[in-house]
Amino acid sequence: MIPYVQLPSLPLPFGLRLEAFGIVSTLGTVVGGLLAARAARRYGPGDDRPLRAMAPWAIGLGLVGAHLMHVFGYHPELLGQGPWVLLRFWDGLSSMGGVLGALVGIIGYFRWKHLALRPYLDPLALGAAPGWAVARIGCFLVHDHPGVRSSFPLAVLFPDGPRHDLGLYDFFVLAALSGVLALVATRKRPDGLLMGILAMGYSACRFALDFLRARDLPFVDGRYFGLTPAQYVAFGLFAVGIWLVYSSRPTREAAVGR
Repeated sequence: MIPYVQLPSLPLPFGLRLEAFGIVSTLGTVVGGLLAARAARRYGPGDDRPLRAMAPWAIGLGLVGAHLMHVFGYHPELLGQGPWVLLRFWDGLSSMGGVLGALVGIIGYFRWKHLALRPYLDPLALGAAPGWAVARIGCFLVHDHPGVRSSFPLAVLFPDGPRHDLGLYDFFVLAALSGVLALVATRKRPDGLLMGILAMGYSACRFALDFLRARDLPFVDGRYFGLTPAQYVAFGLFAVGIWLVYSSRPTREAAVGR
């Protein structure tokens, strides 16, 4: 089994602390952005400037969406602490809420600039998958996604015994998807196919893995009719993935080769 390793946090002014999760998540965001820009230049459409200009929108609204879903979806009891809990964006994040917020930022920016989004979907997928995988290492280092008790060889030895660590499993899923996307990217393909593969592949795995989330701890995730908020989002992402795959049509660039 995997040892339980937890890195210490660093003290900051005003009583704040810098956790390993924050450092690694920031690193993942940077890695994802750089890889998306590189993919746009290498595979098309050839210009990464819209992605670089859009990044603050996606990051900012992604952070807002991640925190709001954490509070309203997973832990509405936190609202009892007062309205200020909604402004503590560093205190509790939901990755699926981050996806929704980032999508609002991305779509909003491209509509505002009257730019076609579809040619940029695949570069975004090629950056999002590995960047998200890196961020999931941060989740594993702070063990904020404990699962049910298990004797599985990849279970983590939590202080109260071995459990699944869903942050670690998410890393495996996203790392595998990153490899698949990198392989498919080298072949001729219609625009949007890679994002469709990422949406379908991740949402299906996430839906299944969320059934392993712990229910016997004091601060557990909220569930609605037996499902977590992320599982409901996964339905929508899977549907979007199906639409992207089946609505894709070869572009002129794909037809002549890139």
